[in-house]
Amino acid sequence: MRTIKLTLAYDGTAYAGWQYQVGQPTVQEALETALKKVTGETIRVLASGRTDAGVHALGQVVGFQTASKLPSEVLRRALNANLPQDMAVLEVAEAPEGFHPTTQARRKRYRYVIHDGPVRNIFQRHYVWNYAYGRLDAAAMHRAAQALKGTHDFRSFETRGAERTTTVRTVFDIFVRRAAEADGAGTDGDYVIIEIEADGFLYNMVRTIVGTLVQVGSGNRPESWPAEVLQACDRRTAGRTAPPQGLILLKVKY
Repeated sequence: MRTIKLTLAYDGTAYAGWQYQVGQPTVQEALETALKKVTGETIRVLASGRTDAGVHALGQVVGFQTASKLPSEVLRRALNANLPQDMAVLEVAEAPEGFHPTTQARRKRYRYVIHDGPVRNIFQRHYVWNYAYGRLDAAAMHRAAQALKGTHDFRSFETRGAERTTTVRTVFDIFVRRAAEADGAGTDGDYVIIEIEADGFLYNMVRTIVGTLVQVGSGNRPESWPAEVLQACDRRTAGRTAPPQGLILLKVKY
């Protein structure tokens, strides 16, 4: 048996999230269906983490075992020929036996995109939060976000429902800036880009951090507020959970 490490990009709009669910379209099911067509095997895959309904990925990492002797590049092309048009395998590589994409991940990086221009962007409605309540102060959001860097208990930013042994995580990098394009290019445009890199994330952690920072950017809360929310260790003190469509899993580091 070979162990394969696969890097996957997908538009999460049409899916009920990553993980298989009975009666619901999921990214996992679509990938496993394509693998069966290509290899003839019933393969169960593992991912670096589960993305929610409507959340996208540019660098989801998937691991699985197969008896197929297809070379990695042939496997990549064959999978792309059998996957839906909203999914693409970027890379296929051999991995050491025992590779586990979830437990061996050391860092993950997410991007969240907000559009706060005067007119909503209808063509990017599946990929941004069209924020309709005025222009956000991205600089204030960035300053407020720096209190979240480091190792902390992020319980205030977790939606209940996930079983975790600990709610302590380390945020290595977090920034907020204004951009001219949704991919972060340019400056001083109608997009607010938020990126967070950490050793792991709690359920809805990024989206709750975004919802909290937006309260600062809108002027409804002071820049000191996210630090107070962090210290409270109580989800009720934080802002709303931002909509899923603005969130993208950028990369996973091992």
